[in-house]
Formats: sequence, C-alpha cells, structure tokens
Amino acid sequence: MKARTKILLIYTGGTIGMVKDYRTGALKAFNFEELIKNIPELDQLDCDLKGISFKKPIDSSNMNPKYWGLIASIIEEHYTEYDGFVVLHGSDTMSYSASALSFMLENLAKPVIFTGSQLPIGDLRTDAKENLITSIEIASLQEKGRPVVQEVGLYFEYKLYRANRTTKINAEHFEAFASLNHPPLVESGVHLKVDAANLRKSSLKKKPLKVHKTLNDNVAILKLFPGLNKNVLHAVLGIPGLKALILETYGAGNAPMDDWFLEALEIAISNGLHIINVTQCSGGSVAMGHYETSKRLDNMQMVDGKDITTEAAVTKAMYLLGTNISNKLFKTVFETSLRGEMS
Repeated sequence: MKARTKILLIYTGGTIGMVKDYRTGALKAFNFEELIKNIPELDQLDCDLKGISFKKPIDSSNMNPKYWGLIASIIEEHYTEYDGFVVLHGSDTMSYSASALSFMLENLAKPVIFTGSQLPIGDLRTDAKENLITSIEIASLQEKGRPVVQEVGLYFEYKLYRANRTTKINAEHFEAFASLNHPPLVESGVHLKVDAANLRKSSLKKKPLKVHKTLNDNVAILKLFPGLNKNVLHAVLGIPGLKALILETYGAGNAPMDDWFLEALEIAISNGLHIINVTQCSGGSVAMGHYETSKRLDNMQMVDGKDITTEAAVTKAMYLLGTNISNKLFKTVFETSLRGEMS
C-alpha cells in the first residue's frame, strides 16, 4: 500500500490565517484545529497534515530576515520528517520571503510552497480555501517516489510560480501575483497541469540540505526617476555600511548620461559598493551596452541583473553578502543563476 505523503503547514501570519468574528467584525488568527474545521475538503487529500505556527503571527509588512531565518529553521528541523512544506504568509511581502528562502535552502529536493489570500478564510467569497487546498495538493505530488516540485514556489489564483520570479502586482484582485519573465510551473484547472520542462530538478546524487541563515541586510534600492538630483544620489551612496545597491533603471537598463551621475556611481563601485542594474519594468531584461545610455554602466563593471526581479535581487544580495563572498567574486556569482532566478 502506497504511503501517504506528509505535509507540514507553517503559519507565519497574514490574511489567509484570519477568521472573522461575526459578532464584532474583528479578524483573529486561527489555530490549526480551526483551520481543519473551516476546510473539511482537506480530509479528501491523500496526505497527512500537521501545522506549526509562529508563536506570535505577524503581518507580512513586519517581515524581515530574522523571520526568514525562523521559517528556514522550521524547515531544516522537520526536513527529513515531511515530504513537503506549505508556508502561509501575508501577500504584501510574500515575493520577498519566498525569494529569500529559495537562496537560503541550498540543495532543496522537496517542495516549499508559499501561499496566502486576499480575503480571510471565513469570508463567503474567500480565495483562501482554493489557494490552500491546491498548494497542499501540489506539495503532495510524487512521481517514482520523488516529489514532482523540488524548489520554492508561490501559489496564487490557479497558478504555481517559481517563487524568485514573482512580483505582487495587484492589491485588490485575486490574481495578485505575476511572473512575467518565467512561465507558471503548474496551472490548476479541472486537472493540475504540470510544466515538467520548467521545473527545477535536484541532482540524482542526493546532496544534504544546506540552510543559510546569515543574511546581510546592508542593502538598499534606488529607483531612477526624471529629476533625481545630486543630493539624493550622494545621500544614498553615502549610507554608512552600505554593501549593495539595487539600481532600478529605465527599460533595458538605461540611465541618465549626466557626468555627475555616472561619476558618482563609478566612484562608489571603485570604493567597493556592489551596484546591481535591474530594470524597473515589470517584465523584460537589462541589456547593458545595447543602448548608449547603458554602455557607461557596463564599462564601470556594474552588476548585470539581467531579468531578475527586484525582490530576488534584494534577497540574493543579502544572501551572497551573508556568505562573506569576496568583492572580486560578487559580480560573477550574482550574474550566475543559482536557483533559477534569472534566465
């Protein structure tokens, strides 16, 4: 008889875990037993479910690297015991958290699926039930004794995406996330449609899970805009202890050609600051040197972010800095796809 898969639910906070008190209208966090009562359909899944929660669930606006380390530690502690993990998380910072976990969990060979909802689980029109049920089902998928999904994913509104390719694009629609530079890994309709060609596969030669919990948060984001002045640029570049700057440029990686602007960036890079060129467009890629307005950036050895999202760029920089990587290697390693985060 085929053994039932074991899935661990990790509740960090967020709308999906809220139940409305209809007497007061207030939202309160569920406990695991209440969740099962609210979704009797879970009994139909061919898996054993267990739940674990942060001692004090948080709004995802309060998420930070300390909590990413806690999620990673829970997965590390229970990794051999369970076949898959579903992380319940608020949607506002979910792409950041899911991207961070993709880098922190090296040699991951099991599914870690992030999901959440736009409406609380007890609401009449909630999206929480479908998101949770399908996330668990996807985490349970096995083929020849191996998990079908062996990476960190983000499931929302009928689609499983590679987590470090996602961005939240809408605060009101159920279709809250997009992955414009990479196709969905699984689509949920009448059947689950798995795009096996786009899934990451772990090595057949099993490597032990390696969990990186040390992240360096001396990272900042600067989005270019017409009218950015010297004072703002120098203030950002002069932040004490700053190690990496995500520079959100125009289009295919373009920036103003003013001498004062380019010289300030060049001096900062020569002083050891890692500046990563990421397009501020939702989709598409940086192509440094393609236009005159990006040739100077390429010549000054700015890091080419290619088609990485800002969320993945921030968390990848924190991860790499946390490994104490040398300044010489940072650019080379960042420009290499480590977890499928760039093409």
